[in-house]
Amino acid sequence: MGIKTLSELNPRNSKVILRCDLNVPIKDGVIGDPGRIIASLSTIKKLLEANCSIVIIAHLGRPKGEKKKDLSLAPVAEKLSELLKREVKFSTEITGVIKQALDLKPGEILMLENIRFESYETSKDESERIKLATELATYGDLYIGDGFGAVHRKHASVYELANLLPHAAGDLISAEVKVLEQLTKNPSRPYGVVLGGAKVSDKIGVISNLLDKANVIAIGGGMVFTFLAAQGKEIGKSLVEKDLIETVKELLIRAEKLGVKFLLPTDIVVAKEFLSDSEGTIVASDKIPSDQMGLDIGPESAESFASEIKLCKTVFWNGPMGVFEFSNFAQGTKVIAQALTQVEGIAVVGGGDSAAAVRKLGFEDKDFGYISTGGGASLEYLEGKELPGLVALK
Repeated sequence: MGIKTLSELNPRNSKVILRCDLNVPIKDGVIGDPGRIIASLSTIKKLLEANCSIVIIAHLGRPKGEKKKDLSLAPVAEKLSELLKREVKFSTEITGVIKQALDLKPGEILMLENIRFESYETSKDESERIKLATELATYGDLYIGDGFGAVHRKHASVYELANLLPHAAGDLISAEVKVLEQLTKNPSRPYGVVLGGAKVSDKIGVISNLLDKANVIAIGGGMVFTFLAAQGKEIGKSLVEKDLIETVKELLIRAEKLGVKFLLPTDIVVAKEFLSDSEGTIVASDKIPSDQMGLDIGPESAESFASEIKLCKTVFWNGPMGVFEFSNFAQGTKVIAQALTQVEGIAVVGGGDSAAAVRKLGFEDKDFGYISTGGGASLEYLEGKELPGLVALK
């Protein structure tokens, strides 16, 4: 990708604008999983050691240009302050804070409120994004892009702002790109890909692009029922994307021609309702009752997937195998996570729900080769797409 790294820029004694990804789950002001904040610490600490002042720009959720109290970054600033053991000033404003930004002394940090409260940040109109980026550019003299979870977006603080100032990638983006290059350029074999989550539509591009790179592809989660339907199996009330059945059939034919081992579950855990206290029953994947829905892969399938994963030297996993938030339907995801910890090579957990799942199920980040911070960004990279935020950091 040829992005410029932090060490190539030499930020010593600079006023730095740092774009982070601090999009963490927050409920009633409490942060559920601080993973992305922790992942940003390496770059922040390096900038502090280099005697910089830092203005942090980040987003939270999708407020669509509206100020929403439950999507404020205030709890994140507090958490970051606690982790760094130093004050992180917080501005409730995003524009009009040039004096606050320029008055920062070396070692001081100012975090701006959720950048997506500004409608120009995500505007489809380039001139509006440039207008916002031009004001943000007055807050410092260097730009460091470290918000990997947003690099697939052509947003003002990700793309236009980087183009207005001398720039480089922070440690997190550099590490993410290095890992993704390992997955796409000469991966150690066998190479296994495990995909789950609710929708096939989110993963179709990845499956298509990885078919001629992977040796094994295993499918779980809600998306599996579109595959089972494509094979003519009865899926009851399970989630299905009917408009993708023909596309899925073509993928299965391609996989067979390429000699890719394509694994679909042979058993499914089903229930009558999508509820946390629903009781699960195990049925064969071609015998799902018409009044039931699949909520997890079955134990036989989980073990079969796990034994294939353990034989691989490179594994990429994105998307849970079932509704892991409900304890009755988390077992499939747990078995896959456990198998990834036993891979003799590199095992990458691809961000988003997968990262949240492994932490919720009691695993630690160090148990895996790498936990990505950006689910959507990782997937688009693996689809072979050009990511605007990385292009801007070349």
